[in-house]
Amino acid sequence: MNPFLSKLSNTLQKKLNKKKMPSFEKPMLATLTKTYFSDARWIFERKFDGERCLIFKNHGKVSLKSRNNKSLNATYPEIMEAAKKLSIDQIILDGEVVVLENGATSFEKLQQRLGLKSAQEALETGVKVHIYVFDILYLDGYELIRLPLDIRKSILKKAVKFKDPIRYTEHIDKKGLQYFKMACQKGWEGLIAKKRTSAYVHVRSADWLKFKCVKGQEFVIGGYTEPEHSRTGFGSLLIGYYEEGEFQFAGKVGTGFSDTFLKKFSKKLQKFETKKNPFASKSIKGKGIHFVEPHFIASIGFEEWTKNNRLRQPRFQGLRYDLDDPTKILKETPKTN
Repeated sequence: MNPFLSKLSNTLQKKLNKKKMPSFEKPMLATLTKTYFSDARWIFERKFDGERCLIFKNHGKVSLKSRNNKSLNATYPEIMEAAKKLSIDQIILDGEVVVLENGATSFEKLQQRLGLKSAQEALETGVKVHIYVFDILYLDGYELIRLPLDIRKSILKKAVKFKDPIRYTEHIDKKGLQYFKMACQKGWEGLIAKKRTSAYVHVRSADWLKFKCVKGQEFVIGGYTEPEHSRTGFGSLLIGYYEEGEFQFAGKVGTGFSDTFLKKFSKKLQKFETKKNPFASKSIKGKGIHFVEPHFIASIGFEEWTKNNRLRQPRFQGLRYDLDDPTKILKETPKTN
């Protein structure tokens, strides 16, 4: 048994599960809340605006996996090489890959790396990435997910020698409200509040909560408008979400696109064009509208929801290559305590 596990109390060792190392683990997800708090029973971590990534090291073999079990080895080859150098035979780590810009994370810059299938192409972008690791699920023959979070964090910090591009995600105790205020002032996306005693479960859980400084979530693209004036590619995207199996219209987003993206993505949209309106609302009308099959998922920031479930001042942040089931994109409703 790994020395960091053998030093645990008998009570905690009974929570360990000796098993063959799995090739994939579905990540635990946080629940959005609008109730912010300070509480000694919770820890508070920075919320990163990046791509979820699990590191699997089984002796000399390393695999990076997205939240939907797609390989990220070629997308982030520098992280894969760094993981090979970890002085542990078997380990599964959970973290977030980010691009840092002036202390904040830039999902827009990370877009240049997302979805790339060539390690050479990924490195040639010149976009520097880091992975902030915040949990450990498996260590040298034992699954750790039933251990309390604070114990897992302690093992993680001691067992792994962190060196760029692999970084440890620090946390603070108790002072959640103070930390959240500071996070918003610094331009961070927000915080993740986590219950100290929580086990690691492979679903969305209220034991992890999202404190968001700015509003935003994923939406499905269901159409686009033709470009006007000097614009190329397309004008705006028609976006929506699913509710009880029906594709609901959430509005149009026409800002946040680079010229390069407009040109490249318009070609992809054209391949999925359909004459049939995919939205539940059949009253979507306007000049130059083209409908597409609900296939692409995008991250959208916005100011607020209107009373008729439309987005106010939406802005495109990037495509999500780590999500592949549009029907699971729902309207995020904050949890209230």
